Amino acid sequence: MNNIPSVDLADFLSGDPKGKQKFVDEIGSAYEEIGFVSLKNHFLSDALVDELYKEIKGFFALPLEVKKKYEIEGLGGQRGYISFGKEHAKGKKEGDLKEFWHFGQVPAADANLIEEYPKNVQVKELPDFNHTGMEAYRMLEKTGIYVLRALALYLGLDEFYFDHWATNGNSILRPIHYPPITEEPKGAVRAGAHGDINLVTLLMGASAGGLQVLRKDGEWIDAIPNEDELVINVGDMLERHTNDKLRSTIHRVVNPPREEWGNPRYSIPFFMHPRSDMKLNCMSECIDAEHPKAYGDITAGEFLHQRLVEIGLIKK
Repeated sequence: MNNIPSVDLADFLSGDPKGKQKFVDEIGSAYEEIGFVSLKNHFLSDALVDELYKEIKGFFALPLEVKKKYEIEGLGGQRGYISFGKEHAKGKKEGDLKEFWHFGQVPAADANLIEEYPKNVQVKELPDFNHTGMEAYRMLEKTGIYVLRALALYLGLDEFYFDHWATNGNSILRPIHYPPITEEPKGAVRAGAHGDINLVTLLMGASAGGLQVLRKDGEWIDAIPNEDELVINVGDMLERHTNDKLRSTIHRVVNPPREEWGNPRYSIPFFMHPRSDMKLNCMSECIDAEHPKAYGDITAGEFLHQRLVEIGLIKK
C-alpha cells in the first residue's frame, strides 16, 4: 500500500443495501489496517471550499499585530487565533512551524449540554470570514456523522450510536497556515509526528503536499488524495473506545524540499469531538480473549484536557 484507500460516500447514501454494505466494509477494513481513507462525494461544494480558502488566506495575510488581537488568553486555544510555534507534538519541545485559527461548535438551543462552549471570536476586518467558516463547519460535521454511522454498523452497533454524542459535540475547525521557511529549522517540522485526539478528523485538501502516514511496517507513505476528496482518519478517542480495533495512525507534515521553502502551505482539518460526557470506555463488542481491555475508563472531556496539557495548549 503506497497511498491511503479511497472510498465513496455515495455508496453509503445510495439507498442500495449492497452499496451501503460495500462502503461499511471498505472504510471499516481501511481503518483497521491503516487508519486513513480519502473520501469522495462529501457535502462540501467546490464553491464553498474556494470561498473558505479565500477567507483564511485573507486572515493570515493580516499584520501580526491585528491577528494577535484575536489570540484570547484563558481559552486554551479553543477559539480564535493561535500564533506561530505555540503548539507542539506530544513529547516534543520544538513548536510546530504553523499558525492557526479555531472555529468551534454553536450548539442547538435544546442541546442539553453539561458544559458551555466558548463563543467564537468574530473577525472585524473580514465580514464574511466567520459565516464562511461556520458554513464549512456544518458540512464537515454532516459528513463526519455519516462516516461514524458506517463505523457503528461495522462494529456491530446501532447505526445511530454516535449521533447523540457527535451532534452538538465539541468539534473544532482549524484553518492552518504554514508560512514560508526562511532559515534552517532547528529540529522543527511543519507538524511533528502525532495521533489526533478526537473521534475522526476530516482534512480538506492541503494546498501543498507534505502529509505522511506511518504504515504498520514502520514506513512513512505520502497521503495523496484526489483534488475533490477529503482525507479522513481515526483519532485516539475512537481507537481507545474500540479497544484498538480501529487505528489512530501516527502522521506528520514534513518540511518541503529546500527549493520549495518559499511557498506557504494551507490546510483545514475538522476535528470531530463528542460531547464531553461521552464515556470512552472500551466497548464490549471489541473485547475478547485475544483482545483484553487495553485502557482504563475515562470521559471524552477528561481525555481532551489531559491531551491539551501534553501538547502545550493549556497549563496543568
